[in-house]
Amino acid sequence: MNKYLLSTFIAFLFCLSATAKDGYNIKAKFSDANDSLVYLCHYFGKNTTVFKDDSTHLNSKGELSFHSDKKIDGGIYMLLFADKTASMEIILLNGDNYSIEVTKSEIYKTAKFTGVTENNGFYEYQRFLVSYGGGYQKIEAELLTATNKKDSNAVYDKLKTKSKELTDYRSNFILKNPTSFLGKLFNAVDEPEIPKILPTLPDGTKDSSYPRAYYKAHYWDKYDFKDDRLIFTPIYERKLEDYMTKLVIPVPDSVSHECEVLLAKAKGTVETFKYTLWYLTRWTETSKIMGLDESFVYLVENYYMKGLATWIDSAQLEKYIDRARKIAPNMIGQPAMDLRMLDTSDLNVIPLSSVKADYTILIFWSPTCGHCKTEMPKFDSIYHAALKKYNVKIYAVEAEDENEKWKAYIRDNNLGEGWIHVHDPKRTTNFRAFYDVYSTPTLYLLDDKKIIRGKRIDHTNVLGLIEWLEKKKKKEQEKK
Repeated sequence: MNKYLLSTFIAFLFCLSATAKDGYNIKAKFSDANDSLVYLCHYFGKNTTVFKDDSTHLNSKGELSFHSDKKIDGGIYMLLFADKTASMEIILLNGDNYSIEVTKSEIYKTAKFTGVTENNGFYEYQRFLVSYGGGYQKIEAELLTATNKKDSNAVYDKLKTKSKELTDYRSNFILKNPTSFLGKLFNAVDEPEIPKILPTLPDGTKDSSYPRAYYKAHYWDKYDFKDDRLIFTPIYERKLEDYMTKLVIPVPDSVSHECEVLLAKAKGTVETFKYTLWYLTRWTETSKIMGLDESFVYLVENYYMKGLATWIDSAQLEKYIDRARKIAPNMIGQPAMDLRMLDTSDLNVIPLSSVKADYTILIFWSPTCGHCKTEMPKFDSIYHAALKKYNVKIYAVEAEDENEKWKAYIRDNNLGEGWIHVHDPKRTTNFRAFYDVYSTPTLYLLDDKKIIRGKRIDHTNVLGLIEWLEKKKKKEQEKK
């Protein structure tokens, strides 16, 4: 290699190293603001919270700068005035070096970027959205004056045409900028377009379930799970929330399967996998839908206990494991742990297993609990009005050892027929651990074999659950 070529090659390498620095360098000048504290923040999965990375002051000329040599994943960040009078979203990627000129009072109209950055395209899109949104709302307002179905349908047709402007804008941008981060953002928020023609079933009818099935099957097609930068945007959690609540059948087997599918998509990433597992764990543990705690146990056993949540410490891990251990013995479909408890006389032991009934409502309650004092008479009323005919018994456990108040409450509220009142004054049954009783009232529904068929129920849904179980039982008998 001659000297000229060698020197040219070295200069080329130098240029590469100079332009490939980690971190970022941002300069901004606000024409109508100065002497203010400003934070540099980033999103993480959702739009309701931002996390601070750095802070600086606008000088007397309205200038600021943020600099870091530390590598970042990149995503959508925010310049946030400390007094919350204004905020400015920006795309910030690893290695970015650019300047901003902007007016605080009209950020999206005035922002100008110089340097290598995707923010010019980002802000062109923001300005397009303002115009698009105004036009959409104007058409939508026509629904208020529509007097018949024909008029309404005409407005809906206009809205569909208008919506296509937005999807076309994004599609055209992606076509021209296929490797850009903004293009990935547009793909991430994209929704599947459902085919207009329904497939025909073997009996000749159209498959009405096809649109939903198609939408679910293609929901994640354009979301790049392997790009952790998308986690640092306000997009991912909303998509997860919509998917899990609107498209996934809310039963444990289905939910656990979908958790597996999503975590498989995120496998190999750092932030996307972490966020996905965290979200699904929280969602299954706190869900109000009966039985989904089984999916929480599934996640703990198959991910946390197998060492796949590498970012949590031993104390956090133990909390997850302990919670799963408390739930596991009382999941729906499990045999109820037997309890041998004393009646109000403190002379007779009445085992839970000895209760002869088609259904047993197991209630853990306290006479000093305000919610319990409201709920118990309602259970008595619904027992006499509707539950009695299904051969239901109520095995009511006093959970706080308020002996005299307990007996007085039973007597004052005439909780007699259908009720079996017991307590465990010496705490020998370990009922809190077996039935995860961390608050009162806590309720379970057991069948004639003392299998758990419902949990965390109340007086408003116990009858509906029993009626559903009765219908299911009848169908199974008819099949035989």
